[in-house]
Amino acid sequence: MREAISTPEAPRAIGPYSQAIRANGFVFVSGQVGFDPKTGFIVEGGVTKQTERIMENVKAILEAAGTSLGNVVKTTVFLKSIDDFGKMNEIYGRYFPARPPARSTVEVSRLPRDVGVEIDVIAVAPFL
Repeated sequence: MREAISTPEAPRAIGPYSQAIRANGFVFVSGQVGFDPKTGFIVEGGVTKQTERIMENVKAILEAAGTSLGNVVKTTVFLKSIDDFGKMNEIYGRYFPARPPARSTVEVSRLPRDVGVEIDVIAVAPFL
């Protein structure tokens, strides 16, 4: 079974993709950037504020899928500059205080809307 997940508590998909897909006991959350779902704009404050907004968006999507940040098993972090790793990591770590998921972090040449960070996640989800 494959189910698209959508919530107004996170930025709506602006292309041919879903906020997330629940399939075979997992939730695959599409890459999130620092869009504020209420304003539709990227949050100001650089990578620190963008990471915080991303994690809140991911949290909302996971909750809409019936799971939580505590069930995340894998993340991928894309940074415009690896020099921002420490700023991102400080905020990211607050959302995974115990038994953090596996993670890959890579520097990329460009991200949508010229943001500094994008994060996608995979989480275990209960069968509904």
